[in-house]
Amino acid sequence: MPYLKNYDVLIIGSGGAGLSLALKLADNTSSVAVLSKFALTSSSTYYAQGGISAVFDADDSIESHIEDTLDAGAGLCDPEIVRITVAQGKSSIEWLRDQGVIFTEEQSRSGESQLHLNREGGHSHRRVVHSADATGKAVSLSLIERAKEHSKIELLENHSVVELITIPSDGGVSKQVVGAYVLDSTANKVKTIAARIVVLATGGANMAYIYSTNPHSSTGDGIALAWRAGCRVSNMEFMQFHPTCLYHPEARTFLISEALRGEGGRLILPDGSSFMQNFDSRGELAPRDIVARAIDHEMKKRGIECVYLDISHKSKRFIREHFPTIYQQCLEYDIDITEQPIPVVPAAHYTCGGVLTDSYARTDIKNLYAVGEVACTGLHGANRMASNSLLECLVFADRASEDILQKLPDIHSYFEIKDWDESKVSDSDEEVVVSHNWNELRHFMWDYVGIVRTDKRLSRAMNRVQLLKKEITEYYGNFRVTSDLLELRNLVIVAELIVRCAQQRKESRGLHYTLDYPEIDSSKSPQNTVLTP
Repeated sequence: MPYLKNYDVLIIGSGGAGLSLALKLADNTSSVAVLSKFALTSSSTYYAQGGISAVFDADDSIESHIEDTLDAGAGLCDPEIVRITVAQGKSSIEWLRDQGVIFTEEQSRSGESQLHLNREGGHSHRRVVHSADATGKAVSLSLIERAKEHSKIELLENHSVVELITIPSDGGVSKQVVGAYVLDSTANKVKTIAARIVVLATGGANMAYIYSTNPHSSTGDGIALAWRAGCRVSNMEFMQFHPTCLYHPEARTFLISEALRGEGGRLILPDGSSFMQNFDSRGELAPRDIVARAIDHEMKKRGIECVYLDISHKSKRFIREHFPTIYQQCLEYDIDITEQPIPVVPAAHYTCGGVLTDSYARTDIKNLYAVGEVACTGLHGANRMASNSLLECLVFADRASEDILQKLPDIHSYFEIKDWDESKVSDSDEEVVVSHNWNELRHFMWDYVGIVRTDKRLSRAMNRVQLLKKEITEYYGNFRVTSDLLELRNLVIVAELIVRCAQQRKESRGLHYTLDYPEIDSSKSPQNTVLTP
């Protein structure tokens, strides 16, 4: 086995969840590997602007944070998971500060320094801890630096997982994971990696849509890997569309943070009139699904390409100090946000569903865990509340580490694994198929499975998914794997899961809105959508 490597724990993904988990495990294990599909900074965490929700304000409370989260989740949050997560908010922030993350502070009335707290949509108090408007970058760079310093952590960039390796467990009744086949894109070789524990921390699947705020790596890899291995998947119909992505031909994925609205930014039409008060009494501070649908409605009703977000009534100093990243980025596109409104459109932003896990991030497969956006923990329900996502990464990385460290001493060292066999495939001579299918998939998902859905649109999407899936499967069976091909193969599976879940939900709830069933079905208790392979 020329490419076999062995680790105690293999973590797939280098975002906040994966790196936090690696750091929490490293002192008590012999070896931890963290795989990154591209550069270590290619994760969604790195690009997160807003912050991390946690209760620090004396006027705020754990109960209030819980209540806000449950309200945003539209009846599908797991109350116990919400309580566990929210209760660890403060300790999670303190742990990040211990790792070197510097958060924005302000002077209290008594003259002492304290954390500056933003308020975002759905929150009844200021409770979003942040590092200016580039919180994710601050978190990501600090965790990467700490991981690089640790002798027990190996960071492997440009490594994509082809498939999880499982064996029968419990007399053949179930499965356990024992490693993964991994494409080293630099060497253009598939490696065989054995691991006693495997953790999926691959992020979401928002590149299933043509407009997304996510980096190009968010192709649902972990969800597809887990599904093919035999894990249940839940609530994939709840794809969150961020209301405000910069509308510019050269900046399709640049997010305009919700914190702008939290600090008084107004959504306006081209004529300067506001409209959010027509949709929700909370106006610009309504939950994201409401704001995104309101913008989508106005754009379609008026035939306009975008709406505008205006913060220019605030002082120039305030804007530059609170939103330096957004200010500089917009300037590059000749938009001075201190003097003019920002053109914005909704874009796919967060995957609320994912691989079904328990309160310790365990999946249906023995020794396989899922943390972060790839997982469906029960925290978000039908709609994620702003800035609860990085908190979830930290809390469940901590809980997974606790469970893993208890298990490791009793897990068989390693199992014999066969090498990856590519003796019957060749290099592709028609890679245009990959790029064409990628574009087709993302376009029809946007058109038919976007912010507003219908049964007919979902049916059309499913027909196209099935055709593409067949074509991609045939292509995959004939040619050597590439990073692009692996992403496309995963993305078409995720698209199918999104459509299947959406077709099962005969109501509008949270992020799933359908014109055929525009109301919540109050005739029965709220139900999570669960798919079994």
